[in-house]
Amino acid sequence: MTEHYDWFLGIDWGYDAHQLCLVDAAGQVHDTRRVEHDPAAVDSAIAWVLTRTAAAPSQIAVAIEQPRGALVATLLQRSFPVYAINPKQLDRFRDRFSAAGAKDDARDAHVLGDSLRTDRRAFHRVPVADPVILQLRELAHAEADCQRDLTRLTNQLRDQIYRIAPPVLRLCPAADEPWFWTLLEQAPTLAEQQQLTRTQVLTVLRAHRIRRLTAADLLAALRAPAFAVAPGVHEATREAISLLIPRLRVADAQRKRCVVRQEALLTELRERPAEAEPKEHCDVEILESLPGVGRMVSVAMLTQATEPLATRDYDRLRAHLGTAPITKASGKQRLVQMRTACAARLRDAAYHWGRVSIQKDASAAAYYRRLRARGQTHGRALRSVVDRWLRILVAMLRHRTLYDPKRFVTS
Repeated sequence: MTEHYDWFLGIDWGYDAHQLCLVDAAGQVHDTRRVEHDPAAVDSAIAWVLTRTAAAPSQIAVAIEQPRGALVATLLQRSFPVYAINPKQLDRFRDRFSAAGAKDDARDAHVLGDSLRTDRRAFHRVPVADPVILQLRELAHAEADCQRDLTRLTNQLRDQIYRIAPPVLRLCPAADEPWFWTLLEQAPTLAEQQQLTRTQVLTVLRAHRIRRLTAADLLAALRAPAFAVAPGVHEATREAISLLIPRLRVADAQRKRCVVRQEALLTELRERPAEAEPKEHCDVEILESLPGVGRMVSVAMLTQATEPLATRDYDRLRAHLGTAPITKASGKQRLVQMRTACAARLRDAAYHWGRVSIQKDASAAAYYRRLRARGQTHGRALRSVVDRWLRILVAMLRHRTLYDPKRFVTS
């Protein structure tokens, strides 16, 4: 059932200040206001809205581009129904009010409020966030930040080693493993590396439980001929490496801490009692019962596709993950192409979900082979595999059952 609202509040969100526009059910602008991003100013603005409308918060629908943040959280806490919209869609709505392309904060606030009044189906309602999901989302962002820092720092470390001793990189081409950092801490320059003994390198390998390499492999790479470099290069490299490795260890430790905390929060969600009957499975258990779904995929789905999962909306799920293709047809021309307007984290999660599932599940592997036989690329076939998993997931969520591979046995 569609809710009825008497008032519509358009908010053009800003970093320092927000522009508000109050519109009634007939589309008439009643008032506008600029509000600083300050708790007292926001409270004053909310009081102004309630006084100006003489209506309950539940009868004042709020339209905003930003679906999260302190302002949105405050509005939700005050029981205002909040609706968000994609900025690209808002740009199209703006053309209704100015074909010439005029744009300013007051106009955007008006466009938001009036568009919510006339085209609510283009907006999606912002739900009250689960505290655990909020923590998971922040940890996922923090993990991604740490991973970017690690990649940046390891690239810098690799460049320093490449300057003086390229053969050493054969041991760890990406320079991204802790045992390799320990080795460089003990011997950052070429001369020190060539003086390492078998006992020293063996101690490093054993301490980090590295079995794919032997002490002989390390010594051969460390003592291989190197380029002659200008005076001072070795000393400069030593200084750079001594500064990079502590930063690498901090970033790596923080990334691992994020992973541990995510696992703990997922466990908390698994152990949470079901809303209906205690015997029913929770959404996390159902999601994780699917082949190919691990921590990374679970966290991405729970934090980036929260609302479609909660509403069991298959169409929105496949759009969010990028598995729904885009069709462009006009006259005799018809083009079907990959969807790029989707959540990047979910798209990455979908790729890994599909890749792992065809290794773990016979029915998914058989479906993948059939798609490849039709001439589809690897990526296109994986998107179809994940699209199939989404159909199965939505059915499982609706019936609150775990995945049963026997139902999809291939002959």
